[in-house]
Amino acid sequence: MRFVIGEDSVMRKAICAGLFAVLFAPVMAAAQAPKGLGTEEFGMSPRELVQAIEKTEELIARCMADQGFQYIAADHNTVRAGMSADKSLPGLSEEEFVSRYGFGVSTFYTGLPPQLSTGYNPARVGLGDRNVQIFRKLSSADQVAYNRALLGDDLSSTFAVALETEDLSRTGGCTRKSLTETFKPDQLKASHYNPQDALINKDPRMKAALESWQREMKKAGFEYGHPDEIEPDLRNRLGTLTEGGKLLVSKMSADQKAALRKLQDFERLVAAKSFKMSEDVLKPVEERIQEELFSRKVQ
Repeated sequence: MRFVIGEDSVMRKAICAGLFAVLFAPVMAAAQAPKGLGTEEFGMSPRELVQAIEKTEELIARCMADQGFQYIAADHNTVRAGMSADKSLPGLSEEEFVSRYGFGVSTFYTGLPPQLSTGYNPARVGLGDRNVQIFRKLSSADQVAYNRALLGDDLSSTFAVALETEDLSRTGGCTRKSLTETFKPDQLKASHYNPQDALINKDPRMKAALESWQREMKKAGFEYGHPDEIEPDLRNRLGTLTEGGKLLVSKMSADQKAALRKLQDFERLVAAKSFKMSEDVLKPVEERIQEELFSRKVQ
């Protein structure tokens, strides 16, 4: 295509600027990728993540010993297994899992501590079999005291779960105390955002994709600005309904059980819609941006 320019300097500059943006946007984006930004949780490199896990687990074990309880520091592979267990069940793809169980927040809720749960429970997996067995040998009263020391008020927010969701703000007990010695203060806040994700979200292409995602979600009756807002909202709703996750399903009133079922239905619907929109609209754009910035595809 041939462009005839020269008579209007303003038009010429506009055309040149537009062509430059189209032709060299990938190069410019790659040049803007900050050095040292890792591809793991919280922008860490794989080595940094391993070191953070090992240090935090050792600190948790030491803190629990000070509280009079035995806790064996989980190794990196154990914590990683807990992270990988999120939205995962044998024989099911992620899409099938989301269709049946949403994000697994309210749909698997029992009110039991993670160590006593059976079946799907990333929190239990991340604690490791040895710590689960230690817990199960305690009396009921000691189990309550143990988890208060280890996890504080939110029994679902174990170290592995907090890492996978990149939300350390819900942690408590020795887990929280240990995290303050391993992670930066801003990383402990609910407002913290993975620097890699923040960088991608600033890209004009992702902004446009997110606007499309928002419009389609709103048409379906879901008022969210970003996919990352959904799970925290579900956890907050579940916490309000279940007294912070301490109310056993077997102890719920008929109205409470009905409210839980309603939340579970909502979770399945919003998760399925968000997953489809994310796969169709957001993921292709994110993959292109990540390849430009980090020379890698979305994991």
